Amino acid sequence: MKNLANSSSLIEDIRSCTICSDLPLGPRPIVQFSSTAKLLIVGQAPGRITHHKGIPFDDPSGDRLRSWLGITKETFYDSQNIAIVPMGFCFPGTGKGGDLPPRTECAEVWRDKVLNELQCIELTLVIGRYAIDWHLSHFSKHTVTSAVKSWADVWPQKLILPHPSPRNNRWLKQNPWFEKDIIPSLKHRVRTMLASS
Repeated sequence: MKNLANSSSLIEDIRSCTICSDLPLGPRPIVQFSSTAKLLIVGQAPGRITHHKGIPFDDPSGDRLRSWLGITKETFYDSQNIAIVPMGFCFPGTGKGGDLPPRTECAEVWRDKVLNELQCIELTLVIGRYAIDWHLSHFSKHTVTSAVKSWADVWPQKLILPHPSPRNNRWLKQNPWFEKDIIPSLKHRVRTMLASS
């Protein structure tokens, strides 16, 4: 019970964080985790819709991600089993090419504290460039596609994924091996892992 209490206290501290008070929509840290979680999902940062809803991946990207995992929304939002800890906890704003990168202050202040709480993680899903650079720095010079293709090098403890956004529909069509070769292994791993909870 002590670990759960520690996680709860840390989440409260994170949700009241105002380090990046100059964000365009203001700070609204969005995370999900507990010390018992087995699966860690690491993305970039909440988007504008997530900022307003306060719920991570409650959008078409989340629908695709849950399909890749082979789990329901109910299971996905069970923090006892699944942690969602992006590189930046708040919406960083929008630039010419889309959302801005996650703010670096967030990882500097919070990331090690959160990861230290997550002692039961069996699989980490690493989504996108910023997550790759932090969690799998030896892939930092690879393209995301090259890193995803090298999935067996880090499996079964970690898995590099492309972002599940509809913006990546073209990538998925150009790289059919991803859903053919990798997704069945991911679904099996998640099913087996959660069945032992």
